[in-house]
Amino acid sequence: MRFFWGVVILLVGLFFSTKTAPAADLIKLPPPAYKGQMSVPEALKKRRTVRQFADRGLDLAQVSQLLWGTDGISDAKGLRTAPSAGATYPLEIYLVAGERGVTGLAPGLYHFRPDSHSLELVQKGDLRAQVSRICLHQTWMAQAPVMVIFAAEYRRCTARYGERGLRYTHMEVGHAGQNLFLTAEALNLACGIVGAFEDRDLKEILHLPSQHEPLLIMPVGYSH
Repeated sequence: MRFFWGVVILLVGLFFSTKTAPAADLIKLPPPAYKGQMSVPEALKKRRTVRQFADRGLDLAQVSQLLWGTDGISDAKGLRTAPSAGATYPLEIYLVAGERGVTGLAPGLYHFRPDSHSLELVQKGDLRAQVSRICLHQTWMAQAPVMVIFAAEYRRCTARYGERGLRYTHMEVGHAGQNLFLTAEALNLACGIVGAFEDRDLKEILHLPSQHEPLLIMPVGYSH
């Protein structure tokens, strides 16, 4: 009986998490490229955490590649670029775009929809300064044109694996974060990484659903 209700909770969670917004509310991203100019060993050797960014924006093609590389769908079965315990996919990815941060994209908070490789606008306005303030006043973050925010809906994983699902989810955000690091390097971009923030304040400022718990923030842009 416990197993039965666990499956029910998982299915309900997946239903609400994968419901798509009306097409008019989604911004379709350019298709990602599956071949690049840099090898994995080269990206690994170059990868560094960056805390100074140039005053230079990105374009939608770069954003598309970054988000797909982080946790995008990589085959017809719906599997993704980051491994997930039991393919439960508890992660939710958000993008904070700054003023003039992305050509053709208004400043605001966007929810990445891997199923349609699209962005869904959550709220308008440049939130970088507010986010950096909540991250213990790490003002360097606001220099980056975009920030990628990783959140988790734990119940997708814990419904199947119990308390151990928390551990699996934390492993998964590490995989996805490294994916973003390496994808950025392959695009000659750079990332920072931040885990220090006030959870409740961040959820409030971003208007995150109650079940989405923020885990990690990665500013992305051109290295200064």
